[in-house]
Amino acid sequence: MPIRIPDSLPARAILESENIFVMTEYRALHQDIRPLRLLILNLMPTKIVTETQLLRKLSNTPLQIQVDLLQTASYIGHYTDPTHLDSFYTTFDQIRHNSYDGMIITGAPVENFDFTEVDYWDELCEIMEWSKKHVHSTLHICWGAQAALYYHFNIPKYSLSEKVFGVFEHDVLKPSSPLFRGFDDVFSAPHSRYTEVREEDIEKVPELEVLATSPEAGIFALKSKDSRKFFLLGHPEYDPETLGLEYQRDVDKGLPIPVPRHYFTNDDPSTTPIVRWRSAGQLLYTNWLNYYVYQTTPYDLTVLSEDELEA
Repeated sequence: MPIRIPDSLPARAILESENIFVMTEYRALHQDIRPLRLLILNLMPTKIVTETQLLRKLSNTPLQIQVDLLQTASYIGHYTDPTHLDSFYTTFDQIRHNSYDGMIITGAPVENFDFTEVDYWDELCEIMEWSKKHVHSTLHICWGAQAALYYHFNIPKYSLSEKVFGVFEHDVLKPSSPLFRGFDDVFSAPHSRYTEVREEDIEKVPELEVLATSPEAGIFALKSKDSRKFFLLGHPEYDPETLGLEYQRDVDKGLPIPVPRHYFTNDDPSTTPIVRWRSAGQLLYTNWLNYYVYQTTPYDLTVLSEDELEA
């Protein structure tokens, strides 16, 4: 949450220059407050694991958040108990007339398919188009980020000769970005993907800006300049054991899989993983919620669709 101080306090300029979120008395008095409405489109087969990871990151805030869980209707996975899906998940037809302050679109294990070959691609495109009018700020993760970059900006993904797999160091390219308030200059985050997007393609799109990259893993974070769309190519929400479970799953299936880099002690899979990304991951989700959602969303969400229709 921001620090509330008098408008004319000398410390205000110093704190703002340090990228500390300061709220003046005038702004505080004129704020309308209500619970945030958040939608999570969960495309992962292990839905309970993913929803738990995300809710853990979203919960570390004094903000009150109402979360709706969304699944695709055109494809229903077989790894989650149908009772759980019936009890807690909705479909797009059931919420298409709603509006939300924020939305998260997760990754999915379909990277090696062309986008149009994915069973639910048409439905996902419809949801991403709908988000333009009904969501204030959308956060896309891993394959969800690649899919959105392709749909919204025609940016392709490229297959890699070896999976980007492990915990990598990243440089913050724009320290003034509210998304990286409180971050160290270098931070760690997990990656787990067989494809990538390339900076030269992003540079051709003036609406986009890259916020953080890794010398080993490539682009980590970028956003649209209007701050309505965010794209994370890594997984800052991952649990300590997630990469290890992915590695062991493929080993048990006899699939070729590298040992996740910088994850186990000395890259030895018989050792305990070293968690280097927890605090940065928590801070990233909190910053997105606190500034790009809470501080800028309209109090009356219906204006999202009205503004788009008038544009």
